[in-house]
Amino acid sequence: MDQKTDIKQKWETVVHKLSEQFADGDTLDIDSVIYLVGVQELGKGAQKFKKDEKINLMHIAICKLLEPYGYYEFDYFDPDGWPHYKTLNELPNLKPGEQTVLMKEAIVHYFTELGFFEN
Repeated sequence: MDQKTDIKQKWETVVHKLSEQFADGDTLDIDSVIYLVGVQELGKGAQKFKKDEKINLMHIAICKLLEPYGYYEFDYFDPDGWPHYKTLNELPNLKPGEQTVLMKEAIVHYFTELGFFEN
């Protein structure tokens, strides 16, 4: 099995499992998965978030997801417990489809590191 097929299958597994757990079986889109990663990384559990907090959660997730690729590095936690990252390298200019592929690959890597695919 090539890497592209493996990532596609693992992506589908992530979406299926998270959709079952968090969306009553409705299929989550990539933004919803990124949001859930942000909630996980914040570490405060499920709660109601304001609109600006939701945007910040997605930013946290993107930084965490792209950290292994050398784009971001964890910097510190603020007094409210929110993680902050510093930019190490600017993201390349990618077409929307290329951005989606990069994020799906990063999400699969994130969940692999968490042991999500282990039986």
